[in-house]
Amino acid sequence: MRSLLAAAAIAGACGLVAPVYVFAQDTYPNRPIRIVVPTAPGGPSDTTSRLVGQELTKRWGRQVIVDLRPGAGTIIGTEIVAKAAPDGYTLLAAPGSLATNVAGYKKLPYDAVRDFAPITQSLYVPILLVIHPSLPAKTLKEFIAFARARPNDVLYSGAGHGVLPHLAMELFANMAQIRLTVVQFKGTAPGVVELLSGRVAATMTSSLALVIPHVKSGRLRGLGITSGVRAPVLPEVPTIIEAGVPGYEAVQWSGFLAPAGIPKEILARLHREIVAILRLPEVQERLASEIATIATSTPEQFSAYLKSEITKWTRAAQAAGIQPE
Repeated sequence: MRSLLAAAAIAGACGLVAPVYVFAQDTYPNRPIRIVVPTAPGGPSDTTSRLVGQELTKRWGRQVIVDLRPGAGTIIGTEIVAKAAPDGYTLLAAPGSLATNVAGYKKLPYDAVRDFAPITQSLYVPILLVIHPSLPAKTLKEFIAFARARPNDVLYSGAGHGVLPHLAMELFANMAQIRLTVVQFKGTAPGVVELLSGRVAATMTSSLALVIPHVKSGRLRGLGITSGVRAPVLPEVPTIIEAGVPGYEAVQWSGFLAPAGIPKEILARLHREIVAILRLPEVQERLASEIATIATSTPEQFSAYLKSEITKWTRAAQAAGIQPE
């Protein structure tokens, strides 16, 4: 044994034994990444996630999986990411309900600010106020006058308690000093069907592709866009600000977030790559077909915007007397 040890020592000294190297761990990413989309398939968040995922797969050589987890007003999918490991392998494509749910629910299984690290906003979609053409109102001011004379008699369809279109309509009603009555449906499409039939008089929706054909055909009447500028697809429809409610603005937005505690280096890389992808002409063209506008930001800007949206819609819900569920 002593002879063997001595021989090994001599061999090592003479360079005959291979030296031992310490290899660094593989850099991020070294396995598949999952983007959780907490909404139904086919919406802007789903489309954006697939476009970003496909491009990240090409750039990084790692599979990016888009995992649709709709339900409970986006709470189910959002909770999954809030409780995931903060290692950059589970991301959230959050819609504006990340902010509005704070106002709509008494208790959430996550904290919208504390439990997430914003990466970047991705897009925004304006909301359109539409009415049934049987109403004797051709303009927003005429609709306001009509509703003001009939407190709570004007029915509008909603796509869920406390979601952005619901709060956006209530904010509008509060600022216009009118009182409307909401009829909630399980999603936008059933509410639009009821509106087309005339069983409800109005709605607000960010699903513009669903209602624009009916506006153009005359089956519905567009009265106002909720964003600060007119929508290129409906240039004839004024903003609600232009139409007579100064200071009113509401948009359906989306953005990418990671679980809180993600390493700064990984967060910075995700931000850099996702922003670059969103700015690609082909990506912008694809999203424009869904009436969506790219809106990127720094993590700090997105964080500040999220906080401001939570404050805005919490106040709007309180002013409208909307009770959290």
